[in-house]
Amino acid sequence: MTDISKAGTFKLGDRTVKRLGYGAMQLAGPGVFGPPKDRDAAVAVLREAIASGVDHIDTSDFYGPHVTNQIIREALHPYPANLTIVTKVSARRGVDASWIPAMSPQELTQAVHDNLRNLGLEILDVVNLRSMHGIHGPADGSLEPQLNTLAELQRQGLIRHIGMSNVTSAQIAQGRSMIDIVCVQNQYNIAHRDDDALIDELAAAGIAYVPFFPLGGFTPLQSDTLANVARKLGATPMQVALAWLLRRAPNILLIPGTSSVGHLRENLAAAELELPADALAVLNGIADEKAAA
Repeated sequence: MTDISKAGTFKLGDRTVKRLGYGAMQLAGPGVFGPPKDRDAAVAVLREAIASGVDHIDTSDFYGPHVTNQIIREALHPYPANLTIVTKVSARRGVDASWIPAMSPQELTQAVHDNLRNLGLEILDVVNLRSMHGIHGPADGSLEPQLNTLAELQRQGLIRHIGMSNVTSAQIAQGRSMIDIVCVQNQYNIAHRDDDALIDELAAAGIAYVPFFPLGGFTPLQSDTLANVARKLGATPMQVALAWLLRRAPNILLIPGTSSVGHLRENLAAAELELPADALAVLNGIADEKAAA
């Protein structure tokens, strides 16, 4: 079995977690909507993750909606004492599976209670405020009302820590000026490196950075380059992409998602994948290929 502790650890709020976690989004049905085709398989993936040493899981009650959290509860409750569950709020799903902003104080409060109920918890370890000023990427706009709502729920003892997702540097600065922000979750990978400076800034402040879509948005040229490196290393492109992220900065926590036990094991094996200097140089150059394509 892979020893994921080889990837190291980092602080997430008041806990220290292994840098390789698990993202539960793919446990819901197609388009992150409705139930999975095989609920037993989804339960098995979660139990395998915990058996493999994973100690933090990323989820949301708008996955499904409700489905993913209910599967997590079925598979893992009562939860291991060392398990940190990170959830997110500020969206809801339409009957057509659309993603709809839900950022009012009432909607955020309801979302926190929905997460508590469906996960079977009395307090949420970490709640990420996902900005919906831009649905498919960060967009400018104040998040003060939303942060104030979560801060009030934190004072009520319903939330232990607060993070931010899909946010700009200015929004993060706003959040940090108001409350203690323990993590930031944005799209970032070998090819999409807009947050390079932000990652280093957060690392200096001891704040975790959680990239999503480790293979998202690659051009064919970039994908070919990654695949060639992976082939030479006897690894999968996902393993190489994850290993690069682990190498990129010590505050990066990974939450690769899958609904397959086999793929889960492959992803976790990235903890033990060494990237030689020549491979690292090629990988570091992938972001430049976008301009050349």
